[in-house]
Amino acid sequence: MKNKMTNEQYNEYVKTKTPNSNIIKNCIWAFLIGGLICCIGQALLALYKKAGLSDDSAATAVSITLIFLGALLTGLDIYPKIAKHAGAGTIVPITGFANSVVAPALEAKTEGYVLGTGAKIFTIAGPVILYGTLASFVAGIIYCIIL
Repeated sequence: MKNKMTNEQYNEYVKTKTPNSNIIKNCIWAFLIGGLICCIGQALLALYKKAGLSDDSAATAVSITLIFLGALLTGLDIYPKIAKHAGAGTIVPITGFANSVVAPALEAKTEGYVLGTGAKIFTIAGPVILYGTLASFVAGIIYCIIL
């Protein structure tokens, strides 16, 4: 016969197994790293504007650059190390979105390019980028045909 725990016993068991975390420290790190990512984005925006890009083009270039950097740092196994200390500070900015697309694909690369990387890129945030990119492409084609 199995030993059944009461809710109180289970809650005590969970408390003994759950690591303690310093919420204040975690919030400060998330704020600092998330703010740093945003400051990098703002510096890139100023740089792109100074290079002569319009406001819209500069904003697009910043997004593309931050997504590239997030994916690159994930591929180099640097982004997960930063995220370990910064938590939500790395998840909320656009770089965290890039990380959530690249990480599953990298984990499955040993299974091959098609059944591993190709299939796993569709987990988590992959569909959003895939369908967003595809919809943008189709909308651009339609826009060019109409005009």
